[in-house]
Amino acid sequence: METPGNPTTIVYRLREALARVSTVIRADDWERAKRAGINPTQLAIIELLDGRKGGLGVKDIAAHLGVSQPTATDSIGALERKGFVEKRAIAGDRRAVVVALTASGKAVLDVDAMTSGAADQAVRALAAEEQDGLLLTLIRLIRALQEADAIPIQRMCASCRYFAPFAHPRAARPHHCRFVDAAFGQRELRIDCRDHETADPASRAATWEAFQAG
Repeated sequence: METPGNPTTIVYRLREALARVSTVIRADDWERAKRAGINPTQLAIIELLDGRKGGLGVKDIAAHLGVSQPTATDSIGALERKGFVEKRAIAGDRRAVVVALTASGKAVLDVDAMTSGAADQAVRALAAEEQDGLLLTLIRLIRALQEADAIPIQRMCASCRYFAPFAHPRAARPHHCRFVDAAFGQRELRIDCRDHETADPASRAATWEAFQAG
């Protein structure tokens, strides 16, 4: 086999790899959404609202999903007609509303949890240490995108005010969650935690520095 005279950069090739994985995840999401009688955008909204008891505004939903507000509005309307979400007025401001998940919407996720797509199976086929390494790499990528304002702040441990990285050095569970007052390990790091509270920028930077140093 001949070596390319002008090979692409590793950044380009990594982006290609992520795009291939993303294609499979999108296909899995189509199948999951079809079983619930909705489309992938509507499924993504249900997943986003899960665990957010206070709901989210349409603008926030659009920002998290990377879609336009009209697209988010149309999808929310379809979900509302199916009884999967409901709009609630914000106390003190009758013109403002948030979108919240209903019991029927939650049931969609409960049923879907019993299935597994091709992407899930591929990840499960990785060795435990490979899964751990991939999780840490993805956390770093997500954090970089957050800091570049490419995506909203995610409900990750790394951006949470309760997260104390490597508070228990040389332990099997080095990190500490001040919300539940418990230690936990690397593979237990959360990407989307319901108890998350975003730390202020200075605290986030200090926490990340400690996380990287550990």
